Amino acid sequence: MFDSKKNFDVWKVVSALILALYGLFLIYPLFKLLYNAFFSNGQFTLEQFAKFFSQTYYIKSIFNSIKVSFLATLLTLAIGIPLAYFYQMFEIKGQAALQVIIILCSMSAPFIGAYSWIMLLGRSGVVTQLIEAILPVKVPSIYGFNGILLVLALQLFPLVFLYVSGALKNIDNSLLEASENMGCSGVSRFFKLVIPLCMPTIIAATLMVFMRAFADFGTPLLIGEGYQTFPVVIYNSYFAETGGDHNFGAAISVIAIIITAIIFLIQRYINNQFRFTMNAMHSIERKQIHGLQAVLINFYCWFVVLLAFMPQVYVMYTSFLKTSGKIFLPGYSLDSYRFAFTHLKNAIPNTFLIGGLALIIVIILAILIAYLVVRRNNAANRVIDTLSMIPYIIPGSVVGIALVMAFNKKPLVLAGTAIIMIVALVIRRIPYTIRSSTATLQQIPMSIEEAAISLGSSKLKAFFTITVPMMANGILSGAIMSWVTIITELSTAIILYNLKTITLTLATYTYVSRGNYGIAAAYATILTAATVISLLLYMKLTGNKEISF
Repeated sequence: MFDSKKNFDVWKVVSALILALYGLFLIYPLFKLLYNAFFSNGQFTLEQFAKFFSQTYYIKSIFNSIKVSFLATLLTLAIGIPLAYFYQMFEIKGQAALQVIIILCSMSAPFIGAYSWIMLLGRSGVVTQLIEAILPVKVPSIYGFNGILLVLALQLFPLVFLYVSGALKNIDNSLLEASENMGCSGVSRFFKLVIPLCMPTIIAATLMVFMRAFADFGTPLLIGEGYQTFPVVIYNSYFAETGGDHNFGAAISVIAIIITAIIFLIQRYINNQFRFTMNAMHSIERKQIHGLQAVLINFYCWFVVLLAFMPQVYVMYTSFLKTSGKIFLPGYSLDSYRFAFTHLKNAIPNTFLIGGLALIIVIILAILIAYLVVRRNNAANRVIDTLSMIPYIIPGSVVGIALVMAFNKKPLVLAGTAIIMIVALVIRRIPYTIRSSTATLQQIPMSIEEAAISLGSSKLKAFFTITVPMMANGILSGAIMSWVTIITELSTAIILYNLKTITLTLATYTYVSRGNYGIAAAYATILTAATVISLLLYMKLTGNKEISF
């Protein structure tokens, strides 16, 4: 007799539901974006693309973005790889504090770094005024290409550090000892052995840094002045069209998707040439260093990290200064915080409510998708895996525009609500937790679940009561990255928010753009405090004193 309960597969239902969610909140918005780009008044047209490619201004913005992203990526690699190598290979003074500061450098919104450097090295910056008062020199301008490059490099090198640190932990110490016995040590070993072994991770870090730099629009918007980048053009074009037709904004968004997709495919091709796995039986043991070598290595590590962290420290300091409009006055005050908690009191609870709900959904979906990808490898689940990575390569402003176009009319009106912001954050930030959860699940034998099922447990119960607890560290590692990027999200949120759904990041950006630096500093400091607390909670829950990806 046919037993429907026995033949019922709950994971097929889960797979179908996740596909439906991606269809509604990702495929449908992207379809609407494509339709608006190629159709006007129901007629197929390439007019918007012709408009874009006929004007040098727009084409130049693409090359500007590629140029600054490429050079920023090279700089982050040049800074981050040696930093990770020194950190994992040698005993550094204040090692634990060093890593915490590095992580904090990576976990603030890039535009806050831009605003900080303006306050330090801008035309009226404190460092600029100090240098010009003491020395008969003119400080180079922080605005334009140089400023964008400086901010992005100092903001993004920690990502390279975290990725490469994780790869170095997987190198077996016996390989390093063998190379040293064969006369290969020092700089030679670094380039001939360490770099090739870390190459897959370096390539992955390169893609992440390039995509983050290419998609960032807050930094060039604040500090770029005449140096227009592509995300800024997308943002300006969309809002220039809000009084009428959105077709041109959609066309530019499609061009952005094509560019980032090409970059992603190139990275995937290169990564396939270096694909291999490592598993260290004996991890690298840090060595004591002495003399000039110790001085140089410690100086390099701390100089780079403190230089990157200095703007955040200055922002915290200015949040306690007295202000009068846009001017800082002598003396200290909590007025900026009083204003922050009274005038935009929604910003703080919104950050944790919207961000928290998004994170819960991210964790649940990431766990389910990881299981489908690793344990139920079939065509439908491979599609889910691919769909989950699409937002990873699409600029946030494009995701925001697509969602507005899809859900600003009946039957489903979400534009202007907290729901659409949660949807955007989940779509944008779920890849981090999926990748981390998938990597952890791949290391857990299927036989553990099979044993539980043979003893009468259902598949779903076996997974959630046995496998998920074993995945905890991987889930939390991805979740902390998702959480920090959620609470510092700007490019998508600025398209979707209104006064009722404003967050700390948006409040900071709003007051920075208005020149109210004291209030902006207060919001930025609250955001930094939230990041620090999140990091400490992660370390407490996992027992990890070091973080790597």
